[in-house]
Order: sequence, then C-alpha cells, then structure tokens
Amino acid sequence: MNGTIQNRESFLTNIAKQLGRERKTSVEKPIWKFNPQDEVLKGASQDDLVEVLKEQCKSINTDIVITNTEKLPDSLKEVVKNYGGGPIITWKDNRFDEYGLSHLMNQEWPEAGIDLHVWDHTKQEENIEKANFANVGITISEITLAESGTAVLFSSKDRGRTVSFLPATSVIIMPKSTIVPRMTQAAQFIREKVKSGEQVASCINFITGPSNSADIEMIPIIGVHGPIKATYIVVENL
Repeated sequence: MNGTIQNRESFLTNIAKQLGRERKTSVEKPIWKFNPQDEVLKGASQDDLVEVLKEQCKSINTDIVITNTEKLPDSLKEVVKNYGGGPIITWKDNRFDEYGLSHLMNQEWPEAGIDLHVWDHTKQEENIEKANFANVGITISEITLAESGTAVLFSSKDRGRTVSFLPATSVIIMPKSTIVPRMTQAAQFIREKVKSGEQVASCINFITGPSNSADIEMIPIIGVHGPIKATYIVVENL
C-alpha cells in the first residue's frame, strides 16, 4: 500500500527551528582521516579468508565442509544424512540447479522417501508449517563474513526467511567467491546496490552459526530460538 505524507515540510522545518539551526536538506558523507575497518584482513586472499572462516567456525559451534561443484551433491547428501535426513525445506532458487543439485533434490531424495518442500510464495501458511516441522533448512549465502563466520541471506518472495530459522538444523551453501573479510565489505556491497538503483531485499539476515544466546553471566545457550545445529558448505569453484 502507498500512503500519503502530510505537513512534512512544516514539521521538519519546525524541528530545525527548535534546534536553533537552519533545516538541512542534504548531507555529505564525511571523509574520515582514519578508516581502521578497511585494514582488517586487508590483502587476504580467498584461501586466507577460508582459513579465517574455518577457525571462526570453531568458536560459533558450526561445522564447515570444504568441497567443489563436482562433489557438492555428495557433500550435501552426507551432511543431511548426519543430521538424520528429512523433512527438508529449501528456497525456490535456480542456483540449486546451477550448482548441480537438481538430481539429488528432485530424484534421489524423493526416491529415498525423504520429503523435500520447495518454498512457494502462493502457499504462505503451508510454507511456515513445512518449515516448522522440517529437520533441515537449506539456503545459500550471498555474502560470507570470514571474521565473524556470518552468512548473509537475502530474502524474497521465493526465499522465505523462515527456511533459515524454523527447521531444527541449518545448512548454508557458501560459494567461495562470496567470502569477504568482515561486515565492512557487506555494507559496502549492499550500499552499491542501493546507489545503482538495484532492488535490495526487504529483509537481509545476518546469521552466525546455530541459534544462540547468553544470560547475564555470559553463558552461551545453543538453540534458544532457532536451529540447534548448523553446517556451512564452502564450494571452492563457485
């Protein structure tokens, strides 16, 4: 729905007046003398970033598998098997086909009696119900932050956000090319999309391993409000 804005100009002018200054209608981005955020892992190669990610996964209770497109179906199959099989829920995403997973998802798993539900934006309640009772949710990372071990997921009508947090376990496929040093580069990536006029996801999720929280004593509790286990599958030649 498109709403209407009334009395905006007079409202903002009045606020500026109360602040004792002229109303500002444009803002220039400051040029900072120091930018320490750009120095973290500066010059690191993709292989270096993979090693940083692997080390960080130890701190966030997350398993990590390194594979390539040829071995990806077997790697994913093994991870799901170790989690106890289905039911499984995934996004509706052409990249699963591009990554060579169509045979596994459309034939092998159904023939083995493993239920797989692909997100369908026309079936809202069914999607949520399937995600709620799914054992495994499979998604794809758009940007991967090596420093914190974080996957960045862009939601859309075909990529429901409940796929990543309602199932008991989460499997996130991470193309090696998506790995960047830290949040700094993710923010820059998203900003460039906005500046170029691209459609940006209305919901961007930053997911760091399985669900976790901590009380006032800072004792971590895993699986409080989402997946209790998580695996990252890094695909080297993507």
